[in-house]
Amino acid sequence: MSTGPLAGIKVVEIAGIGPGPFCAMMLSDMGAEVLRVDRTAKADIGFAGDPRKSLLNRGRRSVAIDLKHPAAIAAVKRLVAGADALIEGFRPGVMERLGLGPDECLAVNPRLVYGRMTGWGQDGPMAHAAGHDINYIALSGVLHAIGRRGGPPVPPLNLVGDFGGGGMYLAFGLLCALLEAARSGRGQVVDAAMVDGSASLATAIFGLRALGAWSEERGDNVLDSGAPWYDVYETKDGKYVAIGSLEKRFYGELMRLTGLADDNLPKQWDRTQWPELRSRLAATFKSKTREEWRAIMEGSDVCFAPVLSYSEALQHPHNRARGTFVEVDGIEQPAPAPRFSRTPAAIQRPPARPGEHTEEALGDWGFSAADIAALRTAGALG
Repeated sequence: MSTGPLAGIKVVEIAGIGPGPFCAMMLSDMGAEVLRVDRTAKADIGFAGDPRKSLLNRGRRSVAIDLKHPAAIAAVKRLVAGADALIEGFRPGVMERLGLGPDECLAVNPRLVYGRMTGWGQDGPMAHAAGHDINYIALSGVLHAIGRRGGPPVPPLNLVGDFGGGGMYLAFGLLCALLEAARSGRGQVVDAAMVDGSASLATAIFGLRALGAWSEERGDNVLDSGAPWYDVYETKDGKYVAIGSLEKRFYGELMRLTGLADDNLPKQWDRTQWPELRSRLAATFKSKTREEWRAIMEGSDVCFAPVLSYSEALQHPHNRARGTFVEVDGIEQPAPAPRFSRTPAAIQRPPARPGEHTEEALGDWGFSAADIAALRTAGALG
């Protein structure tokens, strides 16, 4: 039995890739019962491998239903009738053509919160075009700002579009709409678009731009590697450390612990002298190994951290003490976040194989053995 803050919330997830499953994972980690509706045919998702290692699919059961079959559409509507929310990540119009669009689903459940995850949004000139994370953050202006001076934009993995501007904004939108539905008794559609979400994530930068404190030249600003005291530096052993000594007192601690405090260096905010300061810091950090710098700076007010690989992050004492990572079914992975004092979140189960729980889950959602048998005979189930 789930103890998370969303225990009792029921969600139907129409299987997709990337941000939709991430949103569903977040809701499941928080205690919601999320039922993943997988397709019966193998999808082209660009990756292949053991579904038990598809960590975005953790925490929920899977039913395999052929959405091209009329009986399957009727079955999904039955699931929707008992759900609080639905998640889908198709291009605009696909769910409508299947007979599972918002109008059809809200007709069977007027309290339903219908979550739609796309890159470009449900409308606009590019709404029907194909795209991926890199394209959406390019259009929102975010990608242009990421990279070093004189170099090209650098894709920040797919964290800003798919997961930050996509899945997390969809989860936020769903929960907002669920709270409103509890008051009004009426559901609604949540249109979460990665181009919108990634733009929203950059609100503070747009604010700095409005103040005249942000240059559109990459690597020319305080937070984008322009400032020598907010950057990464290579150490003697070829590894890296991250420095974020933005405030005056933190910068003073950086100077003290690097041994540069008495070297008559330029003032912190003298941009004309940043190249000289960067050169001195680079040489200083290159004089010791990453572990030696950890011994000097970790836990201090320099705003310091070693740059860790994923494997190293699993073993860092701080992460281990907090349980930032957990092991489920033999696979190390990030733990649910954030944390709650009274209703702890938890990973409910390892990722499912598509269709692994078809009969079990349908039974729990109100289908009789005869109903399930009829669906299987009709070819609507995988």
